[in-house]
Amino acid sequence: MGLMIPSLLMLAACETAEPEVARAERVYEGVETRLLEGDLVQFKVQMTNPRTPLDVKAYSECAAAQYTLIRGFGFARHLRTNVYEEGGVWMADAVYTISPALPRGERTIDAEVVAANCAENGIPMV
Repeated sequence: MGLMIPSLLMLAACETAEPEVARAERVYEGVETRLLEGDLVQFKVQMTNPRTPLDVKAYSECAAAQYTLIRGFGFARHLRTNVYEEGGVWMADAVYTISPALPRGERTIDAEVVAANCAENGIPMV
């Protein structure tokens, strides 16, 4: 029996692990920004191969954060985001208000913090 254990260990060492399924890399395909009225801004983003629809939403939030900073403001309030897919291309249509001071509401973003997080995670902005 003493010979059997080393033989089993050798067989176990020869087993190969399950091959990892290659996941396609996320591709950020662009942002379209449109000033709707005053401080109301619409962002349309496109991407392929998101891990989840939340990746598309994050892309639109990054665009909103950078646009807010470009306009000289520090905060934005999220109003809505619609995420959908057509022929393998994922899109988000998001609307935010931008402001110099923290707006009222629960779905606000600090543009500097969000933009830094986007840069750190490799999510492109406007």
